[in-house]
Amino acid sequence: MYSSGKQTYSQLSERYFCSTKTIQRWLDKAPVIKRKEFSCTAVIIMDTTYFGRGFGVMTFKNGIDGVVLYKDYVRYETNALYLEGIAEISRRGIDIQAIVCDGRQGLFGLFDDIPVQMCQFHQIQIVQRYLTRKPKTQAAIELKKLTLKLTKQSKVEFINSLNNWYLRWSDYLNERSKSPSTGKTYYTHKRLRSAYLSLKRHLPHLFVFQDYTDLKIPNTTNALDGQFSDLKNKLRNHNGLSKTRKMKFIDGFFKA
Repeated sequence: MYSSGKQTYSQLSERYFCSTKTIQRWLDKAPVIKRKEFSCTAVIIMDTTYFGRGFGVMTFKNGIDGVVLYKDYVRYETNALYLEGIAEISRRGIDIQAIVCDGRQGLFGLFDDIPVQMCQFHQIQIVQRYLTRKPKTQAAIELKKLTLKLTKQSKVEFINSLNNWYLRWSDYLNERSKSPSTGKTYYTHKRLRSAYLSLKRHLPHLFVFQDYTDLKIPNTTNALDGQFSDLKNKLRNHNGLSKTRKMKFIDGFFKA
């Protein structure tokens, strides 16, 4: 009732005719039940969500059955911590067939023997941050439209579209301006260039799910992002929880 039913301390105290302090004591003493059995194979969806500065939960979910295999409380996410999480899951005898992540810099190179899919939705967000929601130039408008088709096209179709865009706008993309104060030159359209280079850099990992169709790899981290949203919505009903009680709530939510 407290965690899934969104009942607050006050509501529970009225229901059971006792004080909120009594409800708190009961909940503090209640054991957290964690899963002890897991599937022998996994497609790992991993990401980190935050509950204020310096308090995050790095989570590793099995995309095959939806079970959270491992989580870690972190101050901030690092590649080393993601590597430790994958190593811990492997130590349990679980065969990791693929990984889906948000494209954090340097992360792809850590798993040479495991196919790694970058979340296509995160890639769209990266491009949108560079180009803004309403780009002004024709080149940026076309690149944004092209990027929004990322989840709807095949690998070959998207690569052809991106190459055609570059052939059309390469001169514009490579234009340089000169600083009047220093005399040094710089790329005129930096943000457009960054958006394009982000797509080019991540291209080898944007369609891994199509390269390994038998593994049924998700093309986004949406399954985990949705679970993060559900967790935060539930925690909103219990504003003011201490960090210790919040962690216990999260432990019970993920059961990992």
